[in-house]
Amino acid sequence: MIDTLLDWFDENARDLPWRHGGTTGWGVLVSEIMLQQTPVARVEPIWLSWMARWPVPSALAAETQGEVVRAWGKLGYPRRALRLHAAAGVIADEHGDVVPSDVDTLLALPGIGAYTARAVAAFAYGQRCPVVDTNVRRVVARAVNGAGDAGPPSTTRDLAETEVLLPKQPARAAKASAALMELGAVVCTARSPKCVDCPVIADCAWVLAGRPAYDGPAKAVQRFAGTDRQVRGLLLDVLRGSAEPAAKTKLDVVWSDAGQRDRCLDSLLVDGLVEQTSDGRFALPGEHR
Repeated sequence: MIDTLLDWFDENARDLPWRHGGTTGWGVLVSEIMLQQTPVARVEPIWLSWMARWPVPSALAAETQGEVVRAWGKLGYPRRALRLHAAAGVIADEHGDVVPSDVDTLLALPGIGAYTARAVAAFAYGQRCPVVDTNVRRVVARAVNGAGDAGPPSTTRDLAETEVLLPKQPARAAKASAALMELGAVVCTARSPKCVDCPVIADCAWVLAGRPAYDGPAKAVQRFAGTDRQVRGLLLDVLRGSAEPAAKTKLDVVWSDAGQRDRCLDSLLVDGLVEQTSDGRFALPGEHR
């Protein structure tokens, strides 16, 4: 199955800029942080802008936190920008401005979790280590286990089930990790899988079983409208677009529910995404004291 999948990937992989030859470990790390819970189409232009502006970790580390948050734009979950800024500082100071290739060393960087560490090791450095996201879990659940979906995650099980599929040769294993992810993203999708386009349909346990419906625990549906995430984003939009600290009255107009608005502003302050100046106004971090 994997050989067929690799042939398909060679012919059909999306032309994403962070997959281009010459992309550094830094470029891969930035892409992986940006891609967390964010569609590729939204990430691509921001990634290109960041890599042109900050081609090495030390360049980003020298920037203010506020400017990094501003450049993050509409990618969402902006704490990722602060974590990336912090990681860049450690990479510049302790690793010669080069992203480490070892999973354990990557895990020691600020804000770098197990998935991101493994993704960088595999996709930047061609190492053999399973890289498991939602797409990979779904492909393995269907093609190998014959289930309609993966159900609740189990890190130990998910990594073990994926690792046995990887070729022994590290470079091919790294490509297989990317191919499994690609298949889940563009063909073996959650709601409307394109089975007729699947390169491994002949070996897919789910198809061979008659494509049984998923009968596991229901997945929570994430909404956005009216949530604290939306309100936090609106507050940050005001500060991104302002060269000077903003008065509280300027923030108050973005959302009518004062209780929710103030709670969200307080959470931004706690998260270090917003700072309050000595005269009581608000600004992105590190820009105005």
